[in-house]
Amino acid sequence: MLFRQIIGQDALKQKLIQSVTESRVSHAQMFLGPPGSGKLALALAYATYINCTARTADDSCGTCPSCIKMEKLIHPDLHAVFPTTTTKKIKSNPESVLFMEEWRQYVVREGAYTHLNDWYEFLGVENKQGTIFTRDANELIRKLGFKAYEAEYKIAIIWMAEKINIQAANKLLKLLEEPPAKTLFLLIAEEQEEILPTVRSRTYLVKVPRIADQDVLKALTERYQCREAEVREAAMLSEGNWLEALRLQENNEEEKYYFRTFQQWMRLCFKSAIPELTDFTANIATIGREKQKALLHYGLHVFRNGLLVNSRLHEMLRLTDEEKEFNLKFAPFVQAINIEPMIRLMEEGINHIERNAHAGILFTDISLKMVKLLRMKN
Repeated sequence: MLFRQIIGQDALKQKLIQSVTESRVSHAQMFLGPPGSGKLALALAYATYINCTARTADDSCGTCPSCIKMEKLIHPDLHAVFPTTTTKKIKSNPESVLFMEEWRQYVVREGAYTHLNDWYEFLGVENKQGTIFTRDANELIRKLGFKAYEAEYKIAIIWMAEKINIQAANKLLKLLEEPPAKTLFLLIAEEQEEILPTVRSRTYLVKVPRIADQDVLKALTERYQCREAEVREAAMLSEGNWLEALRLQENNEEEKYYFRTFQQWMRLCFKSAIPELTDFTANIATIGREKQKALLHYGLHVFRNGLLVNSRLHEMLRLTDEEKEFNLKFAPFVQAINIEPMIRLMEEGINHIERNAHAGILFTDISLKMVKLLRMKN
């Protein structure tokens, strides 16, 4: 991965390059940012730049042996650990080294713009959740104990550091604090509060912001070889998330599905139409776990938009005309007295789905609670 291949993030790229040229490379860094911001891509470009044998003032050369191997993620001094779980191929004791070929294929295919759920889908693990195990920590400690094979730095990528279990984290703490010479840890994470404090305290924080709208728009026009007008809506609605921008552009009909389904759901809740709500929840139970979670996430966006409307911050709404009309009408029902329980209801629903709750029962419960919440008044 090269810096010039990364979408936007120019200020952060320059900061990372400067840290190398001034020999101020912190031995353990955490690239923390929202989904689709390019955290892993930046970390890999940074790792490539550090070990490039012919780097320039603003990027790696891309042609030296080190750069070529880094591009394919096969450099002998690049090590990676990431969440894994049992699959049809690995039926017990999963660990990163057993899935290295799959991870390389996935990261290269996605241009290093990755998402945890997409990784699980790539592996075909269905409803299972991945973990970074003690086995991963032991293997990483073993590998980093050797001398660098051909590069100046040995580099360890820990992707989705939130998934390190406590035992594995405890194994890595001393290494993070006092690593071997010329060893660099690059942790990639999205949820700071889910990372163990003992791990956070031993890393230098690199905050990766959302991608600027104009940079997303430019990247979309180049990818689809089209006019800006054809992708402007996807760029605007993505809120700086490149993965979301791609999904919006390629799955326009799916986005309309979530809007219309949520709109229908809230109307049934407002009317207290219990028989219709029963039919509705029965249908939702059949659409699959990821779509159920996406519907609840969409609800969180609607509630947020309600707060913006009520605060007269209409200019911050990122919506199509049809969605904007619905959100303006729905906003009066989002008030100080019910906004917190509404948000909690959606978030708990997402958590329950991830833990394989019965969808029919879950959405029936949410619906009945929403009937009461929509009728609350300040």
